[in-house]
Amino acid sequence: MRIVVFGAGVVGITAAWYLAADGHEVTVVDRQPGPGLETSLANGGQISAAHAQPWANPRAPLTILKWLGRADAPLLFRPRMDWRQWRWGIEFLVECLPSRTLANTIQCLNLALYSRDCLKALRATTGIEYDHLARGILEFHFDAAGFADAARAAGLVREHGGRREAKTGDECVAIEPALGACRERLVGGIFTPGDESGDAHRFTQELARLAAARGVAFRWGTSVESLVTDGISVRGARCFTPSDAEHRGRESIDTDIYVVALGSYSPLLLAPIGVPAPIYPVKGYSATVTIGAHRGAPTVSLSDPARKLVFSRLGDRLRIAGMAELAGYGTALDRVRCEALVKRTFELFPDAGERESVQFWAGLRPATPSNVPLVGSTRYPNLFVDTGHGTLGWTMACGSGQALADLVAGRKPDVDFAFTRA
Repeated sequence: MRIVVFGAGVVGITAAWYLAADGHEVTVVDRQPGPGLETSLANGGQISAAHAQPWANPRAPLTILKWLGRADAPLLFRPRMDWRQWRWGIEFLVECLPSRTLANTIQCLNLALYSRDCLKALRATTGIEYDHLARGILEFHFDAAGFADAARAAGLVREHGGRREAKTGDECVAIEPALGACRERLVGGIFTPGDESGDAHRFTQELARLAAARGVAFRWGTSVESLVTDGISVRGARCFTPSDAEHRGRESIDTDIYVVALGSYSPLLLAPIGVPAPIYPVKGYSATVTIGAHRGAPTVSLSDPARKLVFSRLGDRLRIAGMAELAGYGTALDRVRCEALVKRTFELFPDAGERESVQFWAGLRPATPSNVPLVGSTRYPNLFVDTGHGTLGWTMACGSGQALADLVAGRKPDVDFAFTRA
C-alpha cells in the first residue's frame, strides 16, 4: 500500500522504517529541511525502558504546588488563557490517582521494554551508529526518603519484567566514578543495567538515510494543513510550503494510509476531523557541553530525580536535559532555566567539561495526561496515529513503529499495550 507518514522526528522515521520493511510504498512529509530537527534534536539521549513511570503519580500535585513561583523549578506550570492547557491539567490530576498510576506504569513499561528489544534487533541487522553506550542508567539520590520511594517503585518494575537494582552510595560510585565528587551526600541509587544511551538526533538521521536506501521517499519543507474526509475515511491531505506566506502553493496528497506522527502538533491536525488526541506540549531544555581534556564527566548515563535531569555521554560531549514547563507552543530559551542546568552539572561534576562551550536548546515533548502514548487506529480505517510519547519518544520509538506496522498489516503486535482503536 501507499502510506504517508506526517512527521520526521524519531517516532515518524522509525514508523516509516518498519512500514517500508513490510513492503509498503512510504513517503515521509515534514516541514523541516531534514530529519529529527525539532523534539529529537537535542534531547536527553536515554533509552530508559525501565524508567518508564509516568509523571502523573500521587506525589505529583503537591510537588508542583511546592515549586510554583520558582523560575528554575524542575516542573513549572505557567497558566495561560488556553482551554487545552486547563483540560490537560485536570485530566493529569485524574491520572495521579494510585490506580491510574499503576495501570499507566504497566502500559508504559510494556511498550518501553518491547521497544528496547526492537532497537537492539535493528542495531544488529543494520549496524547503525549513534554514539551508543550500553552501560545502563543510574538514578542517584541525595535524599533518604526519595531513595526509599524509588526502591519501592523498583519492585513494581521488577514484577513486570524490568530490571532495577537498589545500590548503596559506594556501589553507585563504583558504577560511575564521576559521582565520587559528591559521595558525602549520596545515599544510594537505582541501577538499570539493561538501559542504554546515545544521540537520538544522529540515530534519526542515520535511520532516515537507511530508509531512503530502502525506497522511502521524503518531502522536506512541506507542512500538512488539514486532512480531508468524507465522514468515513480520509480522502486527502492539504499541504503547503511554509515559506509561501499566502499558501498559494497548496496541494493535496492522496494515498491509501495516513499516519500522524507530528508530536505536539498532532491534535491540531486531528481535532478538526473529530479524532481525540489529548496531547499538550511540555517544554524541555538541554545543555550540551564539550568535554575536551577534562576527566570528570560521567560515562554511565545518569538520572537526577530531585531536579528532573538526565546526563548522557555522547562521544566527546555531555548532554544534560530535563525540566518540564507547561507554557504553550513557544520554544524560546529561558535564561534562568538554562543556567540551572549548567549550575547543577558543575556542582555534581566540577571537571565535567568546557564551561564556555555550552549550547542550549529547548523542545516540545508531546505529552498525554497519563504519559501513555497514542499508537494505533482511529475512527477512520485509513488513518493511524503514532504520537504522544512525552519524554520517552526515543525509548518507545522502535516498538511503536513495529507495532504500528503490525496493526496496518492486520497482525497482532507482540506487546501487551492498549492500542488506540476505531
